[in-house]
Amino acid sequence: MLNGQLPLTALYFPQVSFARLTRPAMWAAGALGLSLIYGCSSTTSRAPVVDLSNQPAGSSMASGGSYVVKPGDTLYQIARSNGVSVDSLRQWNNLTDANQLSVGQVLKLSAGGSAGSTVASAPPPASSGATATPVPLGEPGSSTSPGTTTSTTTPPASSAPPPATSTTPPAASEAPPAPVATPKRAADANLISWGWPASGAVTQTFTTASKGIDIGGSLGAPVVAAADGKVMYSGNGVRGLGNLIIINHENGFITAYAHNQTLLVKTGQAVKRGSKIAEIGQSDTTSPRLHFEIRRQGTPVDPLQYLPAR
Repeated sequence: MLNGQLPLTALYFPQVSFARLTRPAMWAAGALGLSLIYGCSSTTSRAPVVDLSNQPAGSSMASGGSYVVKPGDTLYQIARSNGVSVDSLRQWNNLTDANQLSVGQVLKLSAGGSAGSTVASAPPPASSGATATPVPLGEPGSSTSPGTTTSTTTPPASSAPPPATSTTPPAASEAPPAPVATPKRAADANLISWGWPASGAVTQTFTTASKGIDIGGSLGAPVVAAADGKVMYSGNGVRGLGNLIIINHENGFITAYAHNQTLLVKTGQAVKRGSKIAEIGQSDTTSPRLHFEIRRQGTPVDPLQYLPAR
C-alpha cells in the first residue's frame, strides 16, 4: 500500500487466475479490491490534546474582553491564562505596580476592552479589636502567599480610667519666716538710740520699691516709737498706708508707722523710745502687719542697718 492506494495488479490469488474467473467471480473480486482501496484511503482523526495546566479555576471573564480579579490571582497568572503578556496587561490597565491587585478589580484583556474598574461588593463584617492589612499579590515564587492578610490586634479600651492618685501633699501648718540676715550697720546709726517698733518677725525686707520693712504680728499688738521724737502726722490721709503715724527725730531722721488698727497719739505730741503709739492692724493691706520706714534727710534707708540686733 502506497499513499493509501492499492494497485489491482498487486492482488494475487495463487489458485485462481483472472483468465479462468467467471464473470460473477470477477465482479466479487473487484468489489473486494474497491473496499480495500476505500478503507486504506480514508483519514482517521486523532483525539484532540488539551493542556489543562493553564485553564483558570473558574470563569471570571466579564463582558467586553475583561477579567474580574479573584482571591489568589496574580497578574502573571491572569496574563498566562488569557494568552497575553504581563506588560500588555499593565499598559492596558495603567498598572504601575504589578503586585497591587484588588479582589473584584476588572482588568482589560485587550487594548480596546472596557475600562478597568472595581466590582462593588459588600464589605466583610469588621472584627472587634482587629485591623486587617492587605498584602500585595506576589509574582510566582514570592514568599508571600496571595490573598494573605496580616491582622494587628488592638486591645479594647478600658471601660473606666484608673482612679486618679492625689500627689498633693497634705497642707502643713504655715512655717515661720526664715530669719533675716542682718546687713552691715550704717555709719551714722549711732547718732540716735534706736529700738524695735514691734516684736514680730520681719516678713518683707527693704527694697527701693518697698522703701521700708514689714513686721508681722497679730491684730492689736503694740506699736512703739523707735526713738525719741515729736509726732508730725497721725491720720489716714495717705492712700495705701492706712492709719499712719510719722515721727520727727534729731539729726534729720524721721520714722513712719503704717497699717495700724488704732492710733494712740496726736500730731505735735512728744514721744519717747519704746512708748506705745498704736496697735498693729491691716488697714489698706491684706494681713496684720506694721510697715516701718526710716528716712534720712528725706531719703529712705534700710531700717535693719539702724535697728539693734535682736
